[in-house]
Amino acid sequence: MEIDPFLFTDEAVSDETRAFNARLREELLAMPRTSSQDPQTIRDGQLDGKGPFGPVVYSEHARTVTIEGPGGDLDLRIIETADPVDAVYVHIHGGGWVLGAADQADAKNEALARAANVAVVSIDYRLAPEHPFPAAVEDCVAGARWVVENASAEFGTDLLTIGGESAGANLAAVVLQRLRDDVGYTGWLAANLVYGVYLPSGTPSARRWDVDGYVLDSDTMSWFGNHYVADASVPFDDPNLAPVHGDLRNMPPALFTIGTLDPLLDDSLFMAARWAAAGNDTHLAVYPGGVHAFDAFDITIATRARTTMHTFITEAIHR
Repeated sequence: MEIDPFLFTDEAVSDETRAFNARLREELLAMPRTSSQDPQTIRDGQLDGKGPFGPVVYSEHARTVTIEGPGGDLDLRIIETADPVDAVYVHIHGGGWVLGAADQADAKNEALARAANVAVVSIDYRLAPEHPFPAAVEDCVAGARWVVENASAEFGTDLLTIGGESAGANLAAVVLQRLRDDVGYTGWLAANLVYGVYLPSGTPSARRWDVDGYVLDSDTMSWFGNHYVADASVPFDDPNLAPVHGDLRNMPPALFTIGTLDPLLDDSLFMAARWAAAGNDTHLAVYPGGVHAFDAFDITIATRARTTMHTFITEAIHR
């Protein structure tokens, strides 16, 4: 893993990215702040296509399998665009543990399914504040364990990869540690960890963040965290909450993707360093001027990031 200091400079930000960020910031500042709304209102708005990410696009190649989860029925959103597939990708969606859903990631997951010839299994875990920590963790562990135990029968392959974005990357990192410790499974070929939050109590970049209008701001991060962790007695260094504090030995090769205009920048820098120090193959992809969730937009750095992720997973499967 190498870090190029130039990537963190203002000069490294392209004119296209700079102009896009200005338009996005103007749009977001004109909207109600996330922290001023209740979760269900925002969820309803997302389903109606409101907000910067536009309407939800559902895949024609998706189906839902319901398994028994720790809190009742647990839905797994499965996307397959080919038969046979080369591997399975376990996906965990973002949304600060409060927003989002497995089917809202259909477009991104279908693109990955086609590019890497994988079956994508996205876990529709329970959301806070209705179901606070550790409900999401236990659901994701259960969903990933189902894939581990059933991949060969369901998909014709036992080659497995995993990944997620933002809170989903947090949960993916926790799942990797839990399945290693709970059932001894360390067979993952790759972990695709995208602008994750690995220390919810706040890294320096998150605590020092003082800019509004770039998807995440200080109030929004606190809003997510307060909804997710309802019990103040939960230790800030519990690895199920903050996976950067966990034992990171025997982890798969990982790609950490982050933009430099994301308050979670240090989360990826810290986690990638600990991942590498634990003896794991580690790749860090830093995108100058990338805001939180930048890969969801139609700009050059987003296309580069998506291509890099697809290539990373494909090469891991065939290595």
